[in-house]
Amino acid sequence: MMILNNLFPVFALIGLGALLKHIHITGEHFLKSSDRLVYFIFFPLMLFWKIGSSPSADNSATNLIAAAICAVVIVYLVSAVCLKLFNVPTFVAGSYSQSCYRFNTYVGMAVILNALGETGVSRFGILIGFIIPIVNVLAVSTLIWYSGQAIAPRERLRITLRALVSNPLIIGCLAGMAYSRVVGEFPVFLDNTFRLAAGVTLPLALLSIGGTLTLKNLKNHLGHAFLGSTIKLLVLPVVGWFLLKAFDASPLSFQVGMIFFSLPASPAIIVLSSQLNSDTEFASAAIVLSTLLSFFSMSVVLLIF
Repeated sequence: MMILNNLFPVFALIGLGALLKHIHITGEHFLKSSDRLVYFIFFPLMLFWKIGSSPSADNSATNLIAAAICAVVIVYLVSAVCLKLFNVPTFVAGSYSQSCYRFNTYVGMAVILNALGETGVSRFGILIGFIIPIVNVLAVSTLIWYSGQAIAPRERLRITLRALVSNPLIIGCLAGMAYSRVVGEFPVFLDNTFRLAAGVTLPLALLSIGGTLTLKNLKNHLGHAFLGSTIKLLVLPVVGWFLLKAFDASPLSFQVGMIFFSLPASPAIIVLSSQLNSDTEFASAAIVLSTLLSFFSMSVVLLIF
């Protein structure tokens, strides 16, 4: 029942999004618009609200953040070794690397909200506020390295900093943490406004994820996509488990961390890959396969932890 209660709503909405796209109730224009609304407005507002209204939520998050950063960096290095061992083409390398560690924030927030409630959501929001910059630095660095373009170090730094400074999720998390330190609670009228906005966020995000999933590229990229999914959904949770133990994470941090480690790859892989000359068809295939297989990784985590 735990899997049914916590995962079924998430995957049902993803499936509904795919169905609505298939029967042409939604289309490319709607999906792009909803993605932008969620990414630039609703999700940052939700993060700001959840974190900002929990002034004590970050007191026990340090060990979780340290374990997550170490786990992502270790898996990034594993993916770099696999690039050579499994002869991943240069054009695919940047997208493949991201598929090994870049996580779907929307799925994570939805599953944690169902499984752990408001306290878990606040802890997860704080975690991603620290981990998203690390992930972006790793992703941009690898994409530039394999892009085949002669980019000066100063230009590389500018691209990376722009990706970080302009990321609305980072802004929402940092603003929420600052607000929680200074104030710690919202007036009722603002609290009710944010609650209404938050009610739109996750359903719209999950419908958009479903609408963008397509199987057409999977056949041509199945081998490397499966390799990336295995690292993301098996190696990362195992490494993360050892690190959470080593850092003596609290029970809540341990649960949030294990769900975080078992999440599918992020659709944002496609965006960066298209901007920095990497294979978007592989990125699409990796996201689809990772999303499908993540049902099993998250099921195991929910059953055990």
